Amino acid sequence: MQYRLMIVDDHALIRMGIAHVFDDTSDLRMIAEGDCYNDVVRQMEAEGCDLLLLDIDLPGRNGIDILKLVKKDYPKLPVLMLSMYPEDQYAVRVLKAGAAGYLNKGSPPDVMVAAARTVIGGKKYISPEIAQALAESLGHDDDNTPAHEKLSDREFQTLKLIASGKRLSEVAEALSLSPKTVSVYRARILEKMKLGSNAEITHYALKHGLVK
Repeated sequence: MQYRLMIVDDHALIRMGIAHVFDDTSDLRMIAEGDCYNDVVRQMEAEGCDLLLLDIDLPGRNGIDILKLVKKDYPKLPVLMLSMYPEDQYAVRVLKAGAAGYLNKGSPPDVMVAAARTVIGGKKYISPEIAQALAESLGHDDDNTPAHEKLSDREFQTLKLIASGKRLSEVAEALSLSPKTVSVYRARILEKMKLGSNAEITHYALKHGLVK
């Protein structure tokens, strides 16, 4: 049996490279690509697919937001999240949001193929790094939990964008939100993390490897 894959990433070269990984497999075939949720909807309405490979860092509607929409509209479709960020930053969040697995884009091709086969088979793809992140998230009590892990997904996205140097208006545009809503998220970040300014947010994010 041959399973049909779709890749969603905003970089054409990345889509091409990931599609090429599956060229030599007899059971996995990349049949569609896109760069936004509307592309996913069009594909599902046209002929569907058996696995969605979804980038986290997408412009406009973030990959985590798209993941939640996919799991709401197509609950049986397995989603393998892809990212350049280390597992300890996003893996636990995306698994809780309904992803079947999380894979770093720097993973070897054979690992990506194995991960795709695992989630198509109805299992979760858990790498040793993800297993460690999950274990640490379960083992934290409230006092020892890193401050950024207490943030909601939207707050975490806002933190990363602020720390990357974007103004609130630019954050609002990137997340398709109003500046007023972003200001509310910023206030929650400062309160939850006991920080006092954007500079302190940036310092924290750099210290913990949340931005480069």
